[in-house]
Amino acid sequence: MTNQAILTAVSHLEQGGVIAYATEAVFGLGCDPDNQEAVNRLLAIKQRPVEKGLILIAADFSQLLPYLELDALPEGRLADILASWPGPNTWVMPAKPEVPAWLRGQFDSLAVRVSAHPQVRDLCLAFGRPLVSTSANLTGQEPGRTSAEVLAQLGQRLDYVLEGSTGGRANPSLIRDARTGAVIRPA
Repeated sequence: MTNQAILTAVSHLEQGGVIAYATEAVFGLGCDPDNQEAVNRLLAIKQRPVEKGLILIAADFSQLLPYLELDALPEGRLADILASWPGPNTWVMPAKPEVPAWLRGQFDSLAVRVSAHPQVRDLCLAFGRPLVSTSANLTGQEPGRTSAEVLAQLGQRLDYVLEGSTGGRANPSLIRDARTGAVIRPA
């Protein structure tokens, strides 16, 4: 993967595009989380209801701070969360009241992850903020693990597919509730 490919992906994101990119286990669909039109387009491509909410993926914890209400976490919980990152651990954390429903869905929380995948980190650093991250597939179908699989399933609906390799994990990230530590989706 070239630096030019990352810059091309960022250009599409800045223009409200929906891209696909490799993550720890599968390819993800991503867009600018602050662009409602882009998020709505991503949901339409994936055929995913907005009520379910989305995951934000970031290069580092600081990129997630504008979205999170850390004071709502139990004492000591943030240390556990930070100790699990970077890595394939997604936490459902209290969202700031101003975080829009197109990201939160029907919840007062937001699922977030700091990735250790080099391409995701490079992409988020170049973009300067987190990305929406959901598996690159139509709802109910198998997620794409290669760019060819993503193109076969989603084809020309995407603005750009960033070539890359997944991190080799068999399953998508573990999802846990940040308030209680309970597992929502096993890895």
